[in-house]
Amino acid sequence: MFKKNMAPRRTQHVGAGPSTEQSYIYKVVLLGSTAVGKSSIAFRYVKNDFRESVPTMGCSFFTQLVCLETATIKLEIWDTAGQEKYHSVCHLYYREANAALLVYDIARKGTFARAKLWLRELEKEFLPDELVIVLVGNKTDLAAEREVTFEEAEEFAKSKSLIYMETSAKSNHQVTEVFMAIAHALLKQEQQKEPALRPQPWKKSRVDLQEPSNQTKKCCVN
Repeated sequence: MFKKNMAPRRTQHVGAGPSTEQSYIYKVVLLGSTAVGKSSIAFRYVKNDFRESVPTMGCSFFTQLVCLETATIKLEIWDTAGQEKYHSVCHLYYREANAALLVYDIARKGTFARAKLWLRELEKEFLPDELVIVLVGNKTDLAAEREVTFEEAEEFAKSKSLIYMETSAKSNHQVTEVFMAIAHALLKQEQQKEPALRPQPWKKSRVDLQEPSNQTKKCCVN
């Protein structure tokens, strides 16, 4: 039975004169088998550095600002544990999510099958078209050991209406692009909603979106 998730939090900027720019906060979860590089992807995106995968205990949390032409988006990134013993509690972390990255290792066929199982779990929790889902084939730096072809993964993604991208947290290949694709998809989804169905401004959002000036400058440059 499908369950409806929480609407994104939004606030309109306040300043001199009229403004159409909006601020949104979206929850993004990373799901996948252990050692596929979920933590490395999150760390590379937020810290612009590479860290070898270390098993996540429960869940790790990151935030990052994305500055688009008409909106500022704060991504709350939840990196979930991939070990089987944590599977029963993972639904607590992806509850009320707005987007999900289903990560697998292109050099390990079994992790691709596991990503498909995660998709089934999400389909039980969310309404169709309610969650932006990106299928991510990580570790393109191990292309010589590839067990999942680009064509196979892309075909599956298309059959399920998912975004598909391949990355390498180690070489920093398309990591930022994945999160930018999520930001654009979420904003497009927001803009397509009927005005009456859009959430009311969440007053605390504007306070929560305040970041050190150097971080804000960096996100806007990217």
